[in-house]
Amino acid sequence: MPETIFYIVKILSLGAVSFIVAMLLTPFVTNLLYRYKLGKQIQKDAPVFQKLHQKKSGTPTMGGVLIWGTTLIVSLVFWGLASLFDSNDFFNNLNFLTRSETLLPLGVLVFSAIVGLADDLMGVLKLGPRGDGIEIKIKLLLYALIAIGGAWWFYAKLDWDLFYVPFVGAFNIGVWYIPVFIFVIVATSFSTNETDGLDGLAGGVLLVAFSALTGIALLQGRYNLAAFCSVIIGALLAFLWFNVHPARFFMGDTGSMSLGVTLGVIAMLTNSALLLPFIGFILVLESGSVILQTISKKIFKRKIFISTPIHHHFEAIGWPETKITMRFWIIAAVCAIIGLSLGIMSYQLVPIITQ
Repeated sequence: MPETIFYIVKILSLGAVSFIVAMLLTPFVTNLLYRYKLGKQIQKDAPVFQKLHQKKSGTPTMGGVLIWGTTLIVSLVFWGLASLFDSNDFFNNLNFLTRSETLLPLGVLVFSAIVGLADDLMGVLKLGPRGDGIEIKIKLLLYALIAIGGAWWFYAKLDWDLFYVPFVGAFNIGVWYIPVFIFVIVATSFSTNETDGLDGLAGGVLLVAFSALTGIALLQGRYNLAAFCSVIIGALLAFLWFNVHPARFFMGDTGSMSLGVTLGVIAMLTNSALLLPFIGFILVLESGSVILQTISKKIFKRKIFISTPIHHHFEAIGWPETKITMRFWIIAAVCAIIGLSLGIMSYQLVPIITQ
């Protein structure tokens, strides 16, 4: 079997395994969430949002545990089997946990998930300044701290300062790589958090984004990273099975925060940060609407949208939730295809250099 075909089979197989594992774990996660009544609290200081989503009050949050938990389990199991049976090619070939490609993404996935889990628990227990968990300023600070840790790992441990500009080339930008890295991670994590507001919305958008990054990693020969993305995709598919309208549980910050950070890290690993506005267009749209609304209210004392993020605006003007979600999925898929196509064309014209 040609090497590339083998890796494609490996990537698809690990995605399927991840989906099966996540489906098997779902009853346990669901029972845990419902038994301890870990339900989402609807903000009372946002009248438009409260009116639109009051019926969802009490629906369990923290369902993102299913995604990152499955990814962690699958990663460690195959790594453990490869270590235990180091002379067995079958297990060695299925192992995808490596220092150069997947150790950092897995690390930030789990660490940021734990931070997000703490935020979700605070919201359930009505802790925090508004009784809904960690306030946004502190969240941004936490995103930044996680990003700083990742930037340090790239720059100091991996000796990585390469930044790729599509159709132009790759440049060693030295210490400037650190602030660029921080900006990308904070932007993707914040944007993903804002997108997680309707049943199935964030899950579907992230599914598309990670699929595009899988293709990019595969094109670059980063097969273990592509396999890691595939494992996340498999877990996301299982999560969406129960998260589509009406949602059995929500992703919560433990899912949106961890997946947003990981998306940014993988974009930096594949030197595709400048393709993210296409690959994650809906994420940009959602966070952009929040930023514009905030600026307009502070400077002009008026609102641009009825409610933000922008999916709530469409809800407020009468669009059904399922219509908004599915249309956003379609836009996300089209834009991700454009981003992936631009990446392929760019790599053909200006080959990417890896460190």
